[in-house]
Amino acid sequence: MQLTDQEWAFIEPYLPIGEFGPYPARLREQFAGVLWRFRTGSQWREMPAEFGAWSTVHNRFRQWRDAGVFTVLLEGMIAEAGRRGAVDLSLVSVDSTTTRAHHDAAGMHLAEDVITALEKAAEEEEGIRQKGATRRDKTGRTPRTTRSVSSGDGCDDGVGAG
Repeated sequence: MQLTDQEWAFIEPYLPIGEFGPYPARLREQFAGVLWRFRTGSQWREMPAEFGAWSTVHNRFRQWRDAGVFTVLLEGMIAEAGRRGAVDLSLVSVDSTTTRAHHDAAGMHLAEDVITALEKAAEEEEGIRQKGATRRDKTGRTPRTTRSVSSGDGCDDGVGAG
């Protein structure tokens, strides 16, 4: 995937250049390599040599990822699109509120005996869960049971004849 000069002029300021590199001449190729990798879904090792060594491009991607470059770049792209008036917010769902509804409100009609059976099963399940919770000690583990082992003396108290 080739980046146009206009696209690169927008992207380049978002990419940090450390004290010891990267070399700006290869930066564009490395970014294009990252785009190629995610566009194709290929493995890093399958990257064409035109982007540079796959390990270098992968390391550069990890540096950018860890520095939050892609998040900031995306925010910058959204801001630029908004500045140009090219954002259509009708495509975005802003309201993600959900509310539990009674089965009648959801349009589901059940017979009274079915509802009673479901409520009873739910209560039993909750009772089982609470019963299991009381068996746990403070560490969250279920206590181990101890087995008594016969000592062979005919007494099953696990102590043996002394």
